[in-house]
Amino acid sequence: MSQLALTELTLSHFRSHRHGRIESDGRPVVLHGPNGAGKTNVLEAVSLFSPGRGLRRAAAQEMARRPEALGWKVTGVLRSLHQIHEIEIWSEPGGARQLKIDGKTATQVALGRIARVLWLVPAMDRLWIEGAEGRRRFLDRMTMSFIPDHAEASLTYEKAMRERNRLLKDQQRDAHWYGALEGQMAKAGAAIHAARLRALGLLAAAQDEAQTAFPHADLELAHREGGMPQSAEEFAAALAENRRRDLYAGRTLIGPHRADLVGTYRAKGVAARDCSTGEQKALLVSLILANARALTADFGAPPLLLLDEVAAHLDAARRHALYDEICALGAQAWMTGTGPEQFAELGARAMSVEVREEAGVSTISTSG
Repeated sequence: MSQLALTELTLSHFRSHRHGRIESDGRPVVLHGPNGAGKTNVLEAVSLFSPGRGLRRAAAQEMARRPEALGWKVTGVLRSLHQIHEIEIWSEPGGARQLKIDGKTATQVALGRIARVLWLVPAMDRLWIEGAEGRRRFLDRMTMSFIPDHAEASLTYEKAMRERNRLLKDQQRDAHWYGALEGQMAKAGAAIHAARLRALGLLAAAQDEAQTAFPHADLELAHREGGMPQSAEEFAAALAENRRRDLYAGRTLIGPHRADLVGTYRAKGVAARDCSTGEQKALLVSLILANARALTADFGAPPLLLLDEVAAHLDAARRHALYDEICALGAQAWMTGTGPEQFAELGARAMSVEVREEAGVSTISTSG
C-alpha cells in the first residue's frame, strides 16, 4: 500500500515559530512540550496541506508571527501515491494565502487531489452538544476528504444564497430577480447533499467492517423544514415555492445549510449529545479512524492524521488501542501532548519531537 507522509516540514515566521524544521521517515510524529510552546501551531501548519483554512479556520494574516508581521511561509516535501511533491504555502504581509505545487501556482482543489488531511482538536470535543453549524462543518470536512470538489460546490452555494438573502431582506418580490440565483443554488445544493450522503455511506461501511476498540457511531443527516429535495429540479421548485415564507423571514429557510448531523452511540442506542464526555470523545476518535480507513480504500493511501491533545479523555487501554490502530493503518499521525510519557505505548514506532518556548520563540528539536 502507498503511504501519504510529510517527510520534510519547514516553518518560517509562522505563528510562534520564527524558524522550525522537521524531517521524518513516515512514522507517526509525537510533538511534546509544555502548554503554549507552539505544538498546535505545527499541526496548523500541516493542516494547510489540505484545502480550506486549516484547523483553526484562520485568515492568512492571522498566521504571521508577531510582532514582526513579515508574512509567513510553510514548505513541505509530500510523499503521495508513489510520487514526491514539493509544496510551498505562504502569505505576504496583508496578502492572501498562496500555493505552489512542484514550483507551479496551484489551486486548493489541486492540493486536495494529492493530499488528504484529517484532524481532531480539543475544540471539537463539544461537537455533539453545541450548534448544528459545527457539525455541518465537521461533516463537510469529511466529505471534502473524499470529494475535493465539494469545496467548490459549497462556495458556489454560499455565494448564490448570500445574493438571494440580500434580495429577501430588501423585500424584492419580482420573481425575475430570483430565477438565476435559485438555479445556481439548486444545482450546487443537490451536489452538496449527494456528496454528504456518499461520505456518510463510506463512513458507515468503514465502521461496519472494522475491528476496533472504539464505539460505532450511527450517523444521520437531518434537515429542518421538512427535508432536502433530492434533485436540482426539485430543489429549484422548492425554493420558488418557499419564496413567500423566506421573504417574511428575510433569509433562505430550506437547503443544505439547514442540515444537521445526528450521531448515536450504536451499542447503547444513546444519542451522542447525551453521552458522557469520555464517550463523546471516543465516538469522535472512532469517526476519524473510520474516515481514515475509508480514505485508505478510496484514495489509495491513509491520510495524514492531526491529533491535538488526543490523550486528554482516553484511558490507558483506549490510548494504547488508538496507537495500535494508527500504526496498523499505516498512517502518519502528528500528535501533541505535554509529555512523552503519554505516548510510551508507541515506543520506536513513532519519532519524538520536543517543542519548547524560549523568550517568546518556539523551538523544535528531534530526538528520534
